[in-house]
Amino acid sequence: MPILTIEFVHEPGELPPENAPREIANLAGEIFATPAGQTWVRLRLLGKASYTENGMSPAETPSPVFVSVLKRSLDNPEQLVAESKSLAKGIGDVFSRPTENVHIEFEPAGAGRIAFGGELSTS
Repeated sequence: MPILTIEFVHEPGELPPENAPREIANLAGEIFATPAGQTWVRLRLLGKASYTENGMSPAETPSPVFVSVLKRSLDNPEQLVAESKSLAKGIGDVFSRPTENVHIEFEPAGAGRIAFGGELSTS
């Protein structure tokens, strides 16, 4: 069930690799050990003009990748550490971004609050 929502901050005229969502879905499927069709990726583009960091000029501001991960349940903290490191490295590689510019947010567990096709996921 993991759903990854990715915001790719990009320079004018820069596009992500065409196969980026598929590569990330496959990578995440391996990391989360999910069967085919059970890890979903949504990619959103965010132009650099719509992103900034305090105290930095536009030329100094990096172009990060923000990743939101929704899972049915949250694993123990050690597992989340391992998953976040693997995801940051792999997603950074896909987008040619340094790992330190890939930021991952684990959302609260989805069980009991998300419905697929109208069916509430309770376990």
